Amino acid sequence: MAGTQVVDAIKLKGSTDIVAEYFYYGVNNILYQRGIYPPESFSEEKKFGLSLFVFEIEELKKYFDDIMSHVKEWLANMMLEKLVVVIRCADTNEVLERWQFDVEDDRPGTKENSNPAPKSEKTVREEIRAVMRQITATVTFLPLLETPCNFDVLVYTHKDLETPESWGETGPQFIANSSQTR
Repeated sequence: MAGTQVVDAIKLKGSTDIVAEYFYYGVNNILYQRGIYPPESFSEEKKFGLSLFVFEIEELKKYFDDIMSHVKEWLANMMLEKLVVVIRCADTNEVLERWQFDVEDDRPGTKENSNPAPKSEKTVREEIRAVMRQITATVTFLPLLETPCNFDVLVYTHKDLETPESWGETGPQFIANSSQTR
């Protein structure tokens, strides 16, 4: 089965809390829309003036809470470069999709933004809508996933950062014979 590279990159820009929230809802959106878990595994949540789906599977919540606790710490210390969600065929472990989220810090003194103003609720709402729209628009171009799949989150940090012992290093998990959706 040939894979499809998904989106050049989704940009997440903002404070630690905003970037973490964008990523959290982005991953939930991908898992829901790509059918990685059945629809009844999600509940609808109103946030940012949007109806967003969030997973209700306890094991998945624990897994993601663990990841997000480290992600928030590394974001706060400007040690995080990007986050990637990899969707694999459960039977063969073949990488089918790769969703990349590039992280941009908008705090004073960072190279991305030397003079940011605090984001208004309206700006945050518009930005999360843009992220969700980008994911939704991309999904419409992708073939249905016809095999059971699982996912993994890859966290790209600065090279000298120590990661938890239970985490392992991995390659970029690229897709063989892929095309890119922009």
